[in-house]
Amino acid sequence: MKTLADVKKIAVLGAGTMGPGIAQMFAIGGYPVTMWTRSEATREKAKETLHKALVTFSEEDLIPKDQVEKIYNRVDFALTVEEAIDGADFIQETIVENRDAKIELYAKVAAAVKKDAIIASNTSGLNIFEIVPESLLPQMVIAHWYAPAQLIPLVEVVKSEKAPEEYAAITVELLEKSGKVPVLMKKFIQGYIANRMQMVLNTELFYLLDNGYASPEDIDKAVKASFIPRAVVLGLCKRADFGGLDMTANNYKNKSYTPPEPVDMPSTLAAHVDAGELGLKSGKGFYDYTGIDKQELLAKRDKQLFEVFKLANKFLSDPV
Repeated sequence: MKTLADVKKIAVLGAGTMGPGIAQMFAIGGYPVTMWTRSEATREKAKETLHKALVTFSEEDLIPKDQVEKIYNRVDFALTVEEAIDGADFIQETIVENRDAKIELYAKVAAAVKKDAIIASNTSGLNIFEIVPESLLPQMVIAHWYAPAQLIPLVEVVKSEKAPEEYAAITVELLEKSGKVPVLMKKFIQGYIANRMQMVLNTELFYLLDNGYASPEDIDKAVKASFIPRAVVLGLCKRADFGGLDMTANNYKNKSYTPPEPVDMPSTLAAHVDAGELGLKSGKGFYDYTGIDKQELLAKRDKQLFEVFKLANKFLSDPV
């Protein structure tokens, strides 16, 4: 039976938004990593991104400063899929969320992959088990990371119905060894756990905005001063336990909450998008970022995320 000890080499397919952060965490876990990217320009950008992120980790005391170069040198690059996955025991795919692109990639993987390699997709919206060649299903799992991949602890894991249980278990162990917080789902559902929760929140967010109940600023203030920090300690199920499941049941019996009717597109969201107000990337969204240095703002965000997740990890290791 395959175990974590059999994983010696990792391949990361895709060096764009998620790839460098994912490669970084596997390298921090002690593994040699080969990244695949189509272009030299993307490769050079990924190298820069990876090195900067490792320096930041050292500044946040998450890795020793004298380990930055050693970890960085565990990652190398390949310009063909075949070269990247040659000898790989674990393959993490993280290319663009495009069905045709994934079909093309997995055809190449199927022709060159080791038969006992674990293949993990980072897909967020596609059912990868319906896309890959059938011959790969006994090797397939999903390992769904969140951006920034090196900062957000969560990775959601679910295996193909044809893959053995130990492949999911090895994936979880590998992620834990690499400093992540994996959760193993019992079966596949689009959106997994966190994205489905966020969609429910978005439904209420835009209902409140579209109907003029509160401003974006006050909605943000309300959630940051209430259930979001509480959830760091209790989560959702334990919060219900602490409050009393009878109280939760009464909320349903008394119909104290009526969910909004679903809409095709919230009017507040459509108005911003139609005006080209796409958030930080365009300089304006719910908030106005005009004249603000975006890189400085992102660096500040990352620093605050480091602090939040350091505290969250402390609570995860010593739960209530």
